[in-house]
Amino acid sequence: MKPVYERVLLKLSGEALMGDQEFGISSEVIGSYARQIKEVVDLGVEVAIVIGGGNIFRGLSGAEQGVDRVTGDHMGMLATVINSLALQNSIEKIGVQTRVQTAIEMPKIAEPFIKRKAQRHMEKGRVVIFGAGTGNPYFTTDTAAALRAIEINADVVIKATKVDGIYDKDPVKHSDAKKYETVTYTEVLNKDLRVMDATAISLCRENNLPIIVFNSLLEGNIRRVITGEEIGTTVVEG
Repeated sequence: MKPVYERVLLKLSGEALMGDQEFGISSEVIGSYARQIKEVVDLGVEVAIVIGGGNIFRGLSGAEQGVDRVTGDHMGMLATVINSLALQNSIEKIGVQTRVQTAIEMPKIAEPFIKRKAQRHMEKGRVVIFGAGTGNPYFTTDTAAALRAIEINADVVIKATKVDGIYDKDPVKHSDAKKYETVTYTEVLNKDLRVMDATAISLCRENNLPIIVFNSLLEGNIRRVITGEEIGTTVVEG
């Protein structure tokens, strides 16, 4: 099947990288992500990625343990760089050229984020992974994903989660939870559906950037989303 998007921003969860472990990186999960990303690149789609750091450290939970919030957020940004490097390694192992660009400059490890350079890499068929969030505390990697997607002119943000879409309440806790096929940005904000944080949703709404939320742990689902199969939930303007 042909892809329906030319350039996508894939938002991966740090927590999902843990798999069945309590923390760290599951080789099984990261290997699955790498294979699914290669499938999409092989279709000719330009792929950029933002990955969270919750499998290693979260700024908010650090604050609960007495870590200063700004320091905690900086630690969380570094955790996303660790995940970015691990994902780069997995993707390159199966033959796809990859570049990591970071919002905090660390030239011995990765390139700094430069919009034009990122776009050029993608035009050449390279996967670009954006690490260190936005480089600012108090902003989540969801906001970083929305921001980078807008900056690189992506067609869509596809948010990989452990559930198969957006529900009116937690489907793990409530058996009568109802899944949305499509939902508007305003509904997400008004009903506090917690798909992404409010800043990320507002950025996408202002720039008319659709979001698709889907279960990425089922192998092949990233390709299915990009070829237009109706899985997950789409967030669009009403």
